Amino acid sequence: MILCITHSQDFYNIDLFSDYLKIKDIPYFRLNSDRLNHLQKISIREDFFELTDESGNRLDSRAVKAVWHRKSWGITVPEELDEAYAKIFLKEYASLRYNLFTLLEEVPWINPLQAENKIDGNKIHQLKLAKKHNLIVPQTLFSNDARKIREFFLQSCNGKMIAKLHGVISKSMGGENLLSTHIIDADSLEYIDDIEYCPMIFQPYIEKEYELRIVYLKGEFFTGKINNSEHTDWRIAQGDYFWSGYALPETIKASLTTMMKEMGLYMGAIDMIKSKDGNYYFLEVNPQGEWGMLQKELGFPIAEKIADNLIKRMKTNE
Repeated sequence: MILCITHSQDFYNIDLFSDYLKIKDIPYFRLNSDRLNHLQKISIREDFFELTDESGNRLDSRAVKAVWHRKSWGITVPEELDEAYAKIFLKEYASLRYNLFTLLEEVPWINPLQAENKIDGNKIHQLKLAKKHNLIVPQTLFSNDARKIREFFLQSCNGKMIAKLHGVISKSMGGENLLSTHIIDADSLEYIDDIEYCPMIFQPYIEKEYELRIVYLKGEFFTGKINNSEHTDWRIAQGDYFWSGYALPETIKASLTTMMKEMGLYMGAIDMIKSKDGNYYFLEVNPQGEWGMLQKELGFPIAEKIADNLIKRMKTNE
């Protein structure tokens, strides 16, 4: 059986994956991470767990032979719960979820849990490794110090920089509920003092030709180009934007491959930009990044490739 860890609002990507497994006659269980709460009955022992989900489906972890950690969402707190108890509720259910996940670490995952957590939670580490593997990265400052940010702006940004959160707040690739990347110029710097309440990542603004979303899957590349040169984030830009297939240079592929291997990731959604100076800039890799738009718009068989990867590794326990 393949376990897919996702969330209750997930569709399309997960449906493609499960439909393909049905064709292959591979048993499959969908576990909604946000519903790992009072809606599910969960019992964990020292070497296995048993679970009945919100729809009454039952899972014994001893039947799980591989895991796709598609995406985890925050655990939902019941509306009827006393507000004073909410922190305890979230803390204990987060501990239960972590214990449940780690019981499965010995079976193949699309990305090993600990490697994924380390990379997803550390954008500076990502940039360090990208640079090590001969990728060009923007100069970067992650800070809550207004004085240092002003110095960075004056010394490294040529009058224009971007500011973004370490983790994007968004529920979709369509831009709904998205706290986007912002452009900061000299006039905006006067408002930077409040940064002590919310540290952010700062980088020089790079004049770009276009953006690339690259799905890496164990040496294979599925790359989409979007014709967005005017906005910092194509997900919220209004305009006639469209995806097209893109052939990455072999040197970029080689660097990304060795970087991903050192990160310990089988899969990731990589963001890069092609700048007007002709360079390719690495921005980040999201181990759980979105790719449905590439399969839908460009016909890339990404869901099927993910399933095939797990099916193969199930047989060899790689």
